[in-house]
Amino acid sequence: MALTDLCRYPIVQAPMAGGASGPALAAAVSEAGGLGFLAAGYKTADGMYQEIKQVRGLTGQPFGVNLFMPQDPHTDPAAIEVYRHQLAGEASWYETPLGDADSGGDDNYEAKLAILLEDPVPVVSFTFGCPQRATLDAFAKAGTYTIVTVTTPQEAQVAQWSGADAVCVQGVEAGGHQGTHRDDPEADDSGIGLLTLIGLVREAVQLPIVATGGLMRGAQIAAVLAAGASAAQLGTAFLVCPESGANVLHKQALTNPLFVRTELTRAFSGRPARGLMNRFMREHGPYAPAGYPQVHQLTSGLRKAAAAAGDPQGMALWAGQGHRLARELPAGRLVEVLAAELDEAEAELTATLQNLKNQRSTS
Repeated sequence: MALTDLCRYPIVQAPMAGGASGPALAAAVSEAGGLGFLAAGYKTADGMYQEIKQVRGLTGQPFGVNLFMPQDPHTDPAAIEVYRHQLAGEASWYETPLGDADSGGDDNYEAKLAILLEDPVPVVSFTFGCPQRATLDAFAKAGTYTIVTVTTPQEAQVAQWSGADAVCVQGVEAGGHQGTHRDDPEADDSGIGLLTLIGLVREAVQLPIVATGGLMRGAQIAAVLAAGASAAQLGTAFLVCPESGANVLHKQALTNPLFVRTELTRAFSGRPARGLMNRFMREHGPYAPAGYPQVHQLTSGLRKAAAAAGDPQGMALWAGQGHRLARELPAGRLVEVLAAELDEAEAELTATLQNLKNQRSTS
């Protein structure tokens, strides 16, 4: 089975943890011919199961579920404690206590695996690491197509060795968390651009590629397909859809002239993630420690309090570099528009290449 057998168009809706990628969005995308995704991150195992049931009630089309891989506990507790003290002013400002940094656990990973193997869904993807071969073999036996998010050719090789069906190649342009398998604070956080990364991964592995990072238009989908991807995954493009569960302040900020640029930051979660530059990122990003999910747990209450207060300057406004191109369309309509743009771009490219060929033959 190929990924393109699961959807009419090579358009995948990115799983966006934190509420954006709920059943309504995933079902609408799948119904329109794309591949919708639920984000199981930050949810209980039962919460994930209930959302799967809801999607099945809304569509009979294939969809996917994304899991966060458990993280190695190598965080420096002293650094987390220092950051706690540095955030004391935020807690006072928003009149809410800081969270318990040690309450994150493994995101209920094993319980979620058990549910997905017992009652399989068409596609399961993994972020922040690669499962062991035994896990991926079990999904293959269950008839589930597996995708591992990668940010380097080396991570793609691990995914291939472990038995993944495909890799989701995430360029540095992508909004939200970078899906690196190991968060090394000593490493260069500049990342690799999507088109370059597609080329590097194609040289390293023989797996199908789902390309993601900054994609907002059908012409960009055509570009990554031409570069060797089998499909394109878009997140920020779907964030402003009415079916998206993202906070209204988050949706408004994507096209608000006050929020012009994006940057990678550890300020909200302890892991590099791309969001709209705001006050919280400016003030705390420079010294936020590497510590996921501890920092995520620490700032959880602050982010909720900022949203409740109507203050986007204290929220994690995850967004890709193409956020200003966001279109407030129903998810199904957006899939149709993207597919039409893709067809147009492919026709234009074919005509251009034919003209160049004709010119060469007559010269």
